[in-house]
Amino acid sequence: MRNYSQLRAMLAISKGSLKAIFRSPSAVIFGIAFPMIFILVFGFIGNEGGLSFKVAFDPASDTINPVYQVIKKIPAIKIINKSIPETNKDLERGRILAILNIQKNTNSKTAYTINLKSSEAVNPQNLSIFRNNILTSIISQLNQSVYPDAPTVASINPDIQKVPGRAYRTIDFILPGQLGFSLLSSGVFGVAFLFFNLRQQLVLKRFYATPIRRSYIVLGEAISRVIFQMLTAIIIIGIGNLAFHFTLVHGLRTFLDIMALSFLALIVFMGFGFIVSGLAKNESTIPPFANLVTLPQFLLSGTFFPVEAFPSWLQPLCRVLPLTHFNTAMRNIAFEGASLASCWKELGVLAIWGVAVYAVATRVFKWE
Repeated sequence: MRNYSQLRAMLAISKGSLKAIFRSPSAVIFGIAFPMIFILVFGFIGNEGGLSFKVAFDPASDTINPVYQVIKKIPAIKIINKSIPETNKDLERGRILAILNIQKNTNSKTAYTINLKSSEAVNPQNLSIFRNNILTSIISQLNQSVYPDAPTVASINPDIQKVPGRAYRTIDFILPGQLGFSLLSSGVFGVAFLFFNLRQQLVLKRFYATPIRRSYIVLGEAISRVIFQMLTAIIIIGIGNLAFHFTLVHGLRTFLDIMALSFLALIVFMGFGFIVSGLAKNESTIPPFANLVTLPQFLLSGTFFPVEAFPSWLQPLCRVLPLTHFNTAMRNIAFEGASLASCWKELGVLAIWGVAVYAVATRVFKWE
């Protein structure tokens, strides 16, 4: 008689569980359908490219002149105040329209000259509107009201300095968030319902009648969940890249780094699912427990809006959440071209969460 194989038994569990996942409407909806709907909506919106009048001022710029004072008061213009490296990085991404440098003239009839530095990633139509309409209108109004006797208070340098840039599309922000949405939903809801139902339907009890060890039961079910979610990640990234030009800076290498990051994040998120399944007294209590874990992360982790959009007092909480660090690392790898190793801070936080979550899971997880 052939010896009992724990590995073969585990793989058999994985195969059966994977079939069940694909047959589950909720798994497909939360894992693929919902993220794809958001990606399609934001992808089509992002391809249109709306007006953006976010500008920054060069540190060497004259900021006591009347042109600067008027620009500050215009609601349609948002002035970005960041460090020089961060400002240049935003310019290269097309997140800001231009960097303005207003200089006072000493040997010219024109009091000031406005120099513009922009990026190839910026929509040229938006830059043209800002230069030829907004700035020209400001200068014209000042000429009429403050400097009626002068030829002009300021002139715009016709030579716009352009730096190389890569357009940061809406899809480059929204897709990582939706992939995180899919991984977290599957890791928490999928695992919680799965193991709770296995207990309720006495499937685990039947497993005990076989020689398979408990650890292999968990591994078998976990492998099926991981395979499903990795396939989901491939679908989401593939459609985002092919249909909406989601940026993968280094192509295949970037894709593989993203898949490795997704795998690590999914393992952490599944730990939350084990905790919820252990705490739940009945099936109706699973959604409230799961939502306590997932909803704050969906809203506060940069899934739909940048963390910087939240009040300053709330941002430290946002930056503690594990999904925030997945989203940050994902965007850095995909758009910035960062390696997985260079995202060690984000990986470290995910690892800390993983240790803490599984420490709790081992105490509250129930087999019967």
